[in-house]
Amino acid sequence: MIIGPKYKIARRLGAPIFEKTQTQKYAFHLERKGKKIGFSRPKSEFGIQMNEKQKARFTYGLTERQFSNYVKEAISKKRPNTSEVIFQFLERRLDNIVYRLGFAATRSGSRQIVSHGHINVNDKRVNRPSFRVSLGDKIAIRPGSLSKVLFAKIDERLKNINIPAWIKLDQTKKTSEIQNMPVFEPKENTFDLNAVIEFYSR
Repeated sequence: MIIGPKYKIARRLGAPIFEKTQTQKYAFHLERKGKKIGFSRPKSEFGIQMNEKQKARFTYGLTERQFSNYVKEAISKKRPNTSEVIFQFLERRLDNIVYRLGFAATRSGSRQIVSHGHINVNDKRVNRPSFRVSLGDKIAIRPGSLSKVLFAKIDERLKNINIPAWIKLDQTKKTSEIQNMPVFEPKENTFDLNAVIEFYSR
C-alpha cells in the first residue's frame, strides 16, 4: 500500500503512527523546527471520527477497504464491546503478529516477510499477511529462512522488543504461541475505536 509522506501524515493526524515517527531523532527534528506532533484537532464531530479512523488505519498499514471490512464485520457480530472485536481482528493479522514478535522492524517489513513465505503457522507455510491467527496457534520463522540476510540482525532486535503479554516467544528457537486474545487498552493506543465505530455507523 502506498502511504505517502509519513512525517506530514503523522503531524496532521496528531499521533506518531509510523515507526519512523516514533524515534528520538524525529522528536529532536520537530523540536528544532519548533513543531509538535499533531495539529489542532478537527472541530466537527465528523472530522474527529475521520481523524481517529485514519490513525487506526495507517497504524496497521491497511487500505480503506481492508479496514472498513474489519469494522463492518465486528459491528455485524453485535457484541457488547465492538471496539474490542475490531482490535482483536487487527492485532490477530499474521503480519501484525510478526511485527509484534520483532521478526521485522516495521509492519511493512513484516508484510513482506509473510508474503515471501518465510513464516509458518502450526508448521505450515502461510504467505497471506491478513491471515487471522487463533488461540493456540504456533507462529515461527521457517527453519530454511533463518539463514537469510533478512533475519541477520534478529537476535539483536529481539533483545529490545516488548512482546505483548498474550504472545509467548521462544527467542532461541524463534517460535511463538498465541496464549490469549489481545485486549484493547485505550491509553496504550493512539486511536479511539469508539469514534471509528461511530464513523462507520453514520
